[in-house]
Order: sequence, then C-alpha cells, then structure tokens
Amino acid sequence: MLLRLAYLAVTNTFSFIRLLPMSERDKEVEILVLRLQLAILQRQNAKPAFTPDDRFLLSGLLYHLPLDKLRLLQLLVRPDTILGWHRNFLKRRHAVACAPRRRGRPRTVRSIRALVLRLARENSSWGYRRIHGELAALGIKVAASTVWEILKEHGIPPAPERGSATWADFLGGPADALLACDLFATRTLTGVRLYVFAVIEHATRRIRILGVTAHPAADWVVQLGRNLVMDLEEASSRAKLLIRDRDSKFTQAFDAVLADAGLEVVISGGRMPRMNSITERWTQTCRRELLDRTLVWNQRHLLHALREFESFYNGHRPHRTLGQAAPLRPLPELIAGAQTLRLDIRRQDRLGGTLHKYEHAA
Repeated sequence: MLLRLAYLAVTNTFSFIRLLPMSERDKEVEILVLRLQLAILQRQNAKPAFTPDDRFLLSGLLYHLPLDKLRLLQLLVRPDTILGWHRNFLKRRHAVACAPRRRGRPRTVRSIRALVLRLARENSSWGYRRIHGELAALGIKVAASTVWEILKEHGIPPAPERGSATWADFLGGPADALLACDLFATRTLTGVRLYVFAVIEHATRRIRILGVTAHPAADWVVQLGRNLVMDLEEASSRAKLLIRDRDSKFTQAFDAVLADAGLEVVISGGRMPRMNSITERWTQTCRRELLDRTLVWNQRHLLHALREFESFYNGHRPHRTLGQAAPLRPLPELIAGAQTLRLDIRRQDRLGGTLHKYEHAA
C-alpha cells in the first residue's frame, strides 16, 4: 500500500511539473475540456466507483483548495463523502492495531505432523482413524480431525470408507456376555484350501484363533469347542451366549459341549452376515492386514502367521470401540507437551514387515 502511494505521488509530481511551462490560457482551455468530459461521464455513469488510491489522492488535492472554489467545482463527491472516507480509514487502522490474537487450538508441533505423514507413508491401507489410534497407543494426544487435516494438507487421499454394520436389536445389549465364532477359508500358493476357526469377544474384541485345517470335519470342530471352553474357564470369562452361523460343520455335538459349559448358542439367520457383523468385520481385517499381504506356503506357515497376528491384534492394535486401546493393553499415560517436541519413535516389524508396531525408544 505504501509503495503504491509513493508511486502515485511521484507520477503526479511529474504531471504537476508538466504544467509549469504551460501558459494560463492553455491551462484554462485544458480545464474546460476536462470539465466537459466530466459532465459527459456523469451523464453516462450515475454512480462512479473509486479505488482506495483515487480516494487518497482526491482527498489530498481537495484539501488545498479554498472553500469558495470547492463550491464552484463540479465534483463527483460531496464533502460528507470525503469525511466518511477519512473516518473509515481511521477505523480500519484502529481495527488492525487492536486486533485480538489468534484464537483456537495451537498448531500441531512439527514432530507430530512428521510422524503422521510417516505412518501414512509406511502403511498405505491406514486411514486417518487408524493413524489416530496408533498415535493414541504411543501416548500422543491429538484429535482425529487434526490427523485428517494433516493428510489433506499434504495431498494424501483418505482410505476407502468401510461401513460397519451392527445387529442393533441384539448386539446393542449384553456385549459382556457375547461371543461369536466363524469358519473362513483361505488358499496357499499350491491352491490348497485351508479353513480357520476363530472366536471373538464382543466386549473386549479379544480374538482367539483355535485351529487351522484342510478338512474341517465335525469332530475337529467339536474338539475346538472343548478347547474354547477350557480357555474361557482359565480366563474367568463371563460369556453366556455364542453366535454362530448355519454352517453344517457346527453339529449338535458342538452345541452340546457349549451348553454343558453354560453357553447358549444363538444361530444367525441365513445369508444375514450383519447378525454376526463383528466376526465378519474381524475376518475382513485379517484378510486385509495379513492374508492379502502374505504368501502362505502350507498349513504350518498359515498357523504361525495367524498366531503372530493374534498376538499383535490382542496386544497392540488400537480399536475405536475401546477408545483406541487394544483388547489386552490399556492406553498409556499421556506424554507431557514438552516431550512431544522431540519424538523418538522406533518401528518393530513382525512377520517380515507385514505388521508394524511403533514404540517409544528406550
């Protein structure tokens, strides 16, 4: 603004110098011509627009004219208009000088922003919610919306939205007493189909992978049911209900084993995966984070990978339902604000880098 005014002052000074060698007659003729042009423009445009520079120069020039001369000039503005410009100018200057300090949350420190970008870069399938959970597991307090804004600012697209459905009429109640099980299949590099039997607790989201086989016979499923009952007794579980689908591998003998242990079996409807949505969701997570990224050689290799994933899932992976805690690990104490200025985060790779675990350096 000041440079612009200085430029206008210099150009008008040269214009004034140009008038010095002119005679009085030439000046009067030029004034008449300018007045005629002004009258023509006033007839064509009833309300002219003034730029800030026009207002500044017009006010400065009219200030040096006597009052009797001002009354004779055909001006585009009135004296009240010029005074109004002056008041608005002072008001803006006062508003800038007395402007309050910036309010709202402080800007996220650079180390946290760098860590968010690092997590997004090293884990392409993680959305902002998953990254927010990993930060919470490290004791770093930051809002999920802040993570989203950091990713958006750096042009990192969000992960595909994945809806999670719940069976509200049943699952919204006694979650502490609910278990759910399911059999899902995967294939090895040689094309062999293997079946995985897993059980999940609704309240804690703890997963139990009970077995893997290529031939899921009824006796095998019954034996896994006995193993499940022993694990629940050892963990002092309060589960009372078990959800399963209508797979023919779940026989009456399997239901009888659970009934003897005080577990009531609830059978979901046919082709209604939402009635067992938590198990279906975990199966999707297992495929996306493990099976789709692992070349399975045989049954032994698959069981080893599933055991590692079970330990990682129960002991570290954050869960939104649990407030970003893990099933068997509560959230740590929040680190102080000064400690976030220099974060030393180390990554531990599991299963050859398929799973990433982040921890503070010792």
